[in-house]
Amino acid sequence: MTCSFRLESGFWRGFHAILDCMRETPVAELKGVGTEVAKKFAHLGITTVQDLIEFYPRRYDDFSNISPIAKLQPGKISVQAKVIQIKGRYVRRGMHITEAVASDATGSVRLVWFNQPYREKGTKTTAEYYISGEFTMSRGRLAIMNPAMELVSDFQLNTVRIVPIYRESKGLKSTRIRKIVGELRSQIAMLPETLPQAIVARHGLISHAAAQMSMHFPSTSQDVDAARERLGFEEIFQLSLASLLNKQAAQQENTHKIAFKEAVAKEFVGALPFTLTDSQRAVAWRICQDMDQDVPMNRLVEGDVGSGKTVVATLAALMVIENKFQVAFMAPTELLARQHAETIHTMLKSVGRESEIILLVGSMKAAQKKVAHQFIADGTANFIVGTHALISDAVAMKRLGLVIVDEQHRFGVEQRKKLQLKAKGRMPHILNMTATPIPRTLALTLYGELDISIIKHKPHGRLPIKTKLVAPGERKRLYKKIDETELVAGHQLFVVCPLIQGSEVLTALSVEQVYDDLKNRVLKHRKIGLLHGKMAADKKEQVMEDFVAGKLDVLVSTTVIEVGVDVPNATTMVIEGADRFGLAQLHQLRGRVGRGTEQGHCYLIMSDTQAPSKRLRAIESSTDGFRLSELDLEIRGPGAIYGAQQSGQLDLRVAKLTDVALIESARQAAHEFIESDQSINDYPELAEHVEIYRSVTNLS
Repeated sequence: MTCSFRLESGFWRGFHAILDCMRETPVAELKGVGTEVAKKFAHLGITTVQDLIEFYPRRYDDFSNISPIAKLQPGKISVQAKVIQIKGRYVRRGMHITEAVASDATGSVRLVWFNQPYREKGTKTTAEYYISGEFTMSRGRLAIMNPAMELVSDFQLNTVRIVPIYRESKGLKSTRIRKIVGELRSQIAMLPETLPQAIVARHGLISHAAAQMSMHFPSTSQDVDAARERLGFEEIFQLSLASLLNKQAAQQENTHKIAFKEAVAKEFVGALPFTLTDSQRAVAWRICQDMDQDVPMNRLVEGDVGSGKTVVATLAALMVIENKFQVAFMAPTELLARQHAETIHTMLKSVGRESEIILLVGSMKAAQKKVAHQFIADGTANFIVGTHALISDAVAMKRLGLVIVDEQHRFGVEQRKKLQLKAKGRMPHILNMTATPIPRTLALTLYGELDISIIKHKPHGRLPIKTKLVAPGERKRLYKKIDETELVAGHQLFVVCPLIQGSEVLTALSVEQVYDDLKNRVLKHRKIGLLHGKMAADKKEQVMEDFVAGKLDVLVSTTVIEVGVDVPNATTMVIEGADRFGLAQLHQLRGRVGRGTEQGHCYLIMSDTQAPSKRLRAIESSTDGFRLSELDLEIRGPGAIYGAQQSGQLDLRVAKLTDVALIESARQAAHEFIESDQSINDYPELAEHVEIYRSVTNLS
């Protein structure tokens, strides 16, 4: 049942009845909307009154200062004047021009409108108007172009104020949206408070209703700032509360306590062909301590490409196996899963536990899968490495104690949850890993329920990769240089392209174009391989195996090699159309080279001769993944790091995940709320939003 917004004399009883009414009432029922305009609103994602109220302006134009006509300066202006003459006419190709003259006590000014023939009949030459618009040159004369006009006696929506500019769709302009939102002023003013009053007061926030009013009808720019602070705080508070409640719920779950086996750990570390860094030791010890508790571990390990996350995860897994439990290690691609399995097999062999590892990926034959499923079910295999195949209904774990998820942001919440449920009754310990450095603000919000460890140091002897920007005209010279310095020395080259096939729209080169050019012309004396996502799985695997084995000098690929591929002999990477990639992706890509003792080089070839972007200049000058991730968040948003699917579901309308002060303040408020005696159910609107966020943050 909906409530009518057309009855101006009507009054909604009860604050929460207002919220229910907004949710239930289709926008079509609003005055001035109707069926056809409602369809246009739907294109903007607006179907209910609540959607419309929460459809915030994308920017504001300041027309709040009224100027005498005699003192007008070019720019956005407002005047109070009478229109003393107005006339419209059609010109070439059906275009209509309306010209008018407006006057006040100080002088007159010309007004010009294009394709607004209604202006002539709708304007009263005896009335006083507020007129706002852009004062600029038109055909050699100054005029106010396409101004908004409103009677001085009316409520001003489009003139002499801070005017909100909304995202528009075909046939639905900001002026019309402002008019329709204007019909809701009285209802917006009655909106109930959605945060605990104590939090509002303690943090100096304006009320929810005042914030909504100021977003749509601000009197000053300070009103907009206060509204954004309040609504942004509310969003981050809800998000933080969701992650804290998730963490609280996880800590109440039963789990298997994994005892630390010191002698086994020492034997494993001592048999490694390298020395663990201090960071690796500290993180491994923290993980072992976590698992030796009655509450399930839920930890995220961050570490740059090549920082040694896999060896830390393997040490943790070894403790689980020693305690007679199983480990499930899920990787985002078959290529990466196979490589992890080989690496882990080698490490476990040093302590005589290699027979307990098994691989499970989608491309395996049915008979192979059947055997793997049996070994997993009866406990013969205690360390299972695989892809999405691990969450198949056919997979039955015997005693799952630890779930390891590599590049966890590449998996959806439901996929990760399904793997956890393989533990049957008790929550397994969870170890997430990522090579994408996560900005602090993102860690506090989206990953707030996780304990986070950072492997800061690269392995001993690893040199920082040298990165250089290259103009497209220098391409051939660059490949010649690489051929004569790196390839001649027996080293290998990655070439990464943003496209599989050529595009008429984008200027970037495709893998097919670059492969053809290098193979048949530029480096025709070298052995060159091609790799991209549309190739058959067995073909991709063969190409990669050939490159790892040194049978290929050059591998031309898309970003399928972004994560996990380890080729110590590859010292150089060329990224074609580098401006088509985000910072986080570029940083991960270049981490594929320089993984041995030789100097690594990364060359970023731009698509055109324009000046390099801010992000390209940043990655050329810095190897600090965290600094780059902060910049990527600022430029491209959370999707660059968290994953487009999850970030889209977050739907933060106001808050910016780069606002450190706001996030820390809201998160502190969430902690205070959790520790208080208050129940979230006392705040229905808050509870509803928090429940939504709980399902889209890291784990629920």
